[in-house]
Amino acid sequence: MKSLNKLTERITPYSNAHFTWDRIPAHEVKIGHLPIGGTQPIRIQSMTTTNTMDTHATVEQTIRLVKAGCEYVRITAPSRKEAENLAEIKKQLRARGYDVPLIADIHYTPNAAEIAARIVEKVRVNPGNYVDKKRFKTIEYDDFSYQAEIDRIYKRFSPLVKICKEYGTAMRIGTNHGSLSDRIMSRYGDTPLGMVESAMEFVRICESHGFHNLVLSMKASNPQIMVQAYRLLVQYMMDNGRIYPLHLGVTEAGEGEDGRIKSALGIGTLLMEGLGDTVRVSLTEEPEHESPVAHFIVDHYLKQINTVKNQEAHQQMVQKAHEHNLSLPFNPYAFNRQATKTVLNTGLEEVPRVISDIRHNCMTAGSLKGVGYDYNALLDKYNFSDIASDFVYLGDRIPAYELPGGLKVIYNASTWQLLKNKERYYPYFASINAFLNTPQKSKVLNIVEVGREDIDLINPKATDFQTVVFLLRAHDAIPTYEWRYLRYRLAAAGLTQPVWAKQVVPHAFDYYNDSHLPEYVQIDHAAKTQLNMSLNGSTMLVDGLLDGIWIEQADALKLRAVFGTLQLSRLRITKTEYISCPSCGRTLFDLQETTARIRARTEHLKGVKIGIMGCIVNGPGEMADADYGYVGTGVGKISLYRGQQVVKKGVKTVHAVNELIELIKSDGKWVDP
Repeated sequence: MKSLNKLTERITPYSNAHFTWDRIPAHEVKIGHLPIGGTQPIRIQSMTTTNTMDTHATVEQTIRLVKAGCEYVRITAPSRKEAENLAEIKKQLRARGYDVPLIADIHYTPNAAEIAARIVEKVRVNPGNYVDKKRFKTIEYDDFSYQAEIDRIYKRFSPLVKICKEYGTAMRIGTNHGSLSDRIMSRYGDTPLGMVESAMEFVRICESHGFHNLVLSMKASNPQIMVQAYRLLVQYMMDNGRIYPLHLGVTEAGEGEDGRIKSALGIGTLLMEGLGDTVRVSLTEEPEHESPVAHFIVDHYLKQINTVKNQEAHQQMVQKAHEHNLSLPFNPYAFNRQATKTVLNTGLEEVPRVISDIRHNCMTAGSLKGVGYDYNALLDKYNFSDIASDFVYLGDRIPAYELPGGLKVIYNASTWQLLKNKERYYPYFASINAFLNTPQKSKVLNIVEVGREDIDLINPKATDFQTVVFLLRAHDAIPTYEWRYLRYRLAAAGLTQPVWAKQVVPHAFDYYNDSHLPEYVQIDHAAKTQLNMSLNGSTMLVDGLLDGIWIEQADALKLRAVFGTLQLSRLRITKTEYISCPSCGRTLFDLQETTARIRARTEHLKGVKIGIMGCIVNGPGEMADADYGYVGTGVGKISLYRGQQVVKKGVKTVHAVNELIELIKSDGKWVDP
């Protein structure tokens, strides 16, 4: 199996945007009348869920997508007849005044792709199944036999390349983490490197024909894998001298809150690094709801970044980063949490902690309900929820009631010093100076806030920081660049203390305005808050740079967003996770209704991941990260999977949820709700 050694020995930066936004200049590609790459805007796309042979339904849904802010529309073409019907769909759209570029989505069917490429503005092919049929077999290849496979792909794929070149049709080579070919899996494994090589095999064939009208994607349901693969792909393209536009997306993101958070984690991390030219948010909902979320994610950076970049303090921070010659304190192509020591219950050996600032509402026992502790006055006890905070910050307010026994409390240092009993109470210092100039400190845990204005005061040779947890402070509307800068500075100083970040969520989201969109697709305040929090924390969590999140003015909404973000970053598991596809014309059952039924029966199973896939294309491969799978294989028929192995075929839909539960029970993972 190939390794990353050659790349990770040097870890050449794949992006200049570590401390400020600096977009990677990709080769410009024309897609109908809307080019992408270069200096073009970041485009938004979505996909129809109708049967492609139902021309009227597909046209109507495409129009609704455009009205919801979609700039490209993808339509599935699973066979020749669907590919041919794209001409009629396009004709009717143009007759009604809609010239939105259309994209044909192809799996397994080169003949359909070759038809579609003569009709639509772009075709999307999956290199994992365009030529290969996945059999989940490990095959040993020597260099000669591997090259023979490449030659076979060249012969099957070249006709499509020639058609696209002749007709001016763009092509997306879209790798999916879960549908890598057996050939790629055998040589590279289920890795970001395998994903990149899967795409590059097809890119090299295109380039051999002088065809460069390409867009690339590296989708996965795990945001960590997705981010690592895109970074590695960009590094490859930089080394090869041509950077193609990137289509960003987290595949099978899921429904509701989880789908939005997971998309924000993956897409947000890459956008912040200047990567990405077109975006799709995949939700298990009506597709009209995808584009507004995608616009929010893009606007979060682009509509704030110019203001931030022009601020003198921000420019000074960037200059200092260069003066200190800061380098990456992590491997961008493989996940490992930053190696910090453990102080009390926070650090590398512990899950990331959640700290709630409840100074504004802490004087009655009932006020703790919003941070996960529901007080039962009749029984005089607390019930803990899945969003129970690990710490609360009370400032200078000392409540008269008894706090829950497992809850740790943080006070301002001056108030903490007055406490007679300091067990499970810890001091907070608002600055490095405050910490250095206060003689009385905790022997167990001291929380010290640090910002870009006082980071230079940290001198590990002159001060003992062994009991310190650093709390990163940011002033910019987009805090991530400051957090990164501070985290890198701490690493450069050789400090291995745990690091928390302070999340400040704005009450207004002035950078995003969806008032022009149909009311039913506008994003409500709760969803904006969830998106904002996950976007701000995205790269810090995906890269393992944080040991805790401090939430200002904490409440249940913000805590759900933080715990969801930690779970979907694979850092702290507190609930059941559902990996579900967004539906398309291939789907064999109602995904939204089925997901709701499965969730209603299983959402109490903490830590279990269940994949819900509408067809075999989005089946075992796409749910590579799931423990169990529920996959449509025919009308009214379901196959059940344990991991990527099918264990029951042809289960009638009416019995399938019960059969799934029996499978979970047989593995000893079931608990009664």
